[in-house]
Amino acid sequence: MTKHFKTTLSLILLLAINCMAQNGVTTKVDEYMQNEMKAQQIPGVSLAVIKDGQIVLAKGYGFANVEHQVPVKPETIFQSGSMGKQFTATAVMLLMEDGKLAIDDKISKYFPGTPESWQNITIRHLLTHTSGMTDYPPDFDFRRDYTEDELYERAKAITLAFQPGDKWSYSNLGYVMLGILIHKVSGKFYGDFLQERVFKPLDMSTARVISEADIIPNRAAGYRVDRNQQLKNQNWVSPSLNTTADGALYMNVYDMAKWDAALYTEKLLKRSSLDQMWTPVKLNNGKTHPYGFGWALGEVKGHRYVQHGGAWQGFKAQIMRYVDDKFTVVVFANQARANQAKLAQGVAALYNSEYAQ
Repeated sequence: MTKHFKTTLSLILLLAINCMAQNGVTTKVDEYMQNEMKAQQIPGVSLAVIKDGQIVLAKGYGFANVEHQVPVKPETIFQSGSMGKQFTATAVMLLMEDGKLAIDDKISKYFPGTPESWQNITIRHLLTHTSGMTDYPPDFDFRRDYTEDELYERAKAITLAFQPGDKWSYSNLGYVMLGILIHKVSGKFYGDFLQERVFKPLDMSTARVISEADIIPNRAAGYRVDRNQQLKNQNWVSPSLNTTADGALYMNVYDMAKWDAALYTEKLLKRSSLDQMWTPVKLNNGKTHPYGFGWALGEVKGHRYVQHGGAWQGFKAQIMRYVDDKFTVVVFANQARANQAKLAQGVAALYNSEYAQ
């Protein structure tokens, strides 16, 4: 037996062992997803597992459309919800690198008629949910179409919950303001800016702002479970509120894999910009909160991760990036009460038990 033959045989055996191991994990993932979908009443899920920027597993489970019994595929397009905030933050950082703005600029520099209470709010505050702005108020009409100017006026009328930088409190309105800011600074609607500077350069062919009017192949339907535990279609919102920068995007897991791979490079942003996005925000009292720019930060058993979830119109989304291990799980689901973080973390733990939370 020649040395070359022995080497070739060893490689074949190693590949076979790896293949069997992967098949074993995939079987466990299938069982886990099916059990969780049944327990959580989730019609459909799309999943991607990514290692070193390469897809290890991309798979669909259940139905993208219950009425027509259309199965979920990796190509199926879901809504991002707030997972899309990382793209809004990226747009802001691109404008910073272009020299069009500075992260610590006060937003009054860009918005006319800023309320006195907003005088100390910076772009950094908006990115990190420390501006004092609230979420949508209880009386907000999600069935009304708003212009950007009207959304700005609506936000101005809401009293700040605290002084900028004093606390961390999640604010969708803060990211709506960032979308308007991107438009003012770049001269382009934030969705068009993302297409030009992020989605097209990365060949994210399905990523786009939501439009229920357009014909979009492979689009999933969103669902909710009512008080009688019956599956219902998502609640309707106005077209304009499906275009705001707090997370109104479409995409599939293949596009998210391209996004994940790009984050290991400087194809879009400089490493220094990415590092800023993944640095915990520092509050006025000197303490930090585990949130950067459109990313939540954490650690499990020594494994650092950056992550974000999303919820909108009967959809849930989650990205978990274990950054030092270059291991990522992306989950999309089409049921409003789905626990998408549990799904993503559960799958991750099947690949590495130390990821279990």
